[in-house]
Amino acid sequence: MTTPSAALDDDGKGKPADTSPEPADGTRADAGPAVDAPAGRDRTVRGAALLATVIALPVTLLVAVLAFTKLAPDTPAAAPSPSASTARAQSSAPVEMAAPALAERPATVCRALLSQLPPTIRDLTQRPVTAGPEQNAAYGDPALTVACGGTEPAIPATDEVWVVNRVCWHPVEETDVTVLTTVDRETPVTLRVPRSYPQPLQWAAPISSAIVASVPSGGAIPAGCQG
Repeated sequence: MTTPSAALDDDGKGKPADTSPEPADGTRADAGPAVDAPAGRDRTVRGAALLATVIALPVTLLVAVLAFTKLAPDTPAAAPSPSASTARAQSSAPVEMAAPALAERPATVCRALLSQLPPTIRDLTQRPVTAGPEQNAAYGDPALTVACGGTEPAIPATDEVWVVNRVCWHPVEETDVTVLTTVDRETPVTLRVPRSYPQPLQWAAPISSAIVASVPSGGAIPAGCQG
């Protein structure tokens, strides 16, 4: 049996003989270079992977947030602010007041005053009165009252008087109220402020504004009221 001999290169050196079997038709096909995958397909695959990652990331975050919210303890409702003000509770029943008969001029002045009074004084709303709505008014509970007309009090020279919004008031302290009476007006006006309301002169300020607009000055004005 004949042993296959080594083939010679152009330089005469031997090289291993090709021992691969011959094709049936005697024609040997050269083995070509490896075929690469199409570049377009690679880009499509990479784009799909990137898109899946972009979609998956926010979904994962959303799931994490929902899980945290479900596991977190409920937050208690915020307590009302201590500075929040609430309306003062008060009765709406009529306030008992006397209504002495007035002469024509004082009656006219008092009607003018009542038309100028505000519907509220600070946080006190106006209430009905049992008598003389043309000369009396009441606010809040306990009731702060305004009475127009009557006799002007005699003021001792040593008593103090206070000017509030251009109206001169003479204060008298009683058990349950501070009584303030005007001493510089043609027709006197009396304001009774319950002791539960602090600083009674502050409550006189809106009444003073109505008096200036409707009750003329007059009478013997004390020296302490004269600026």
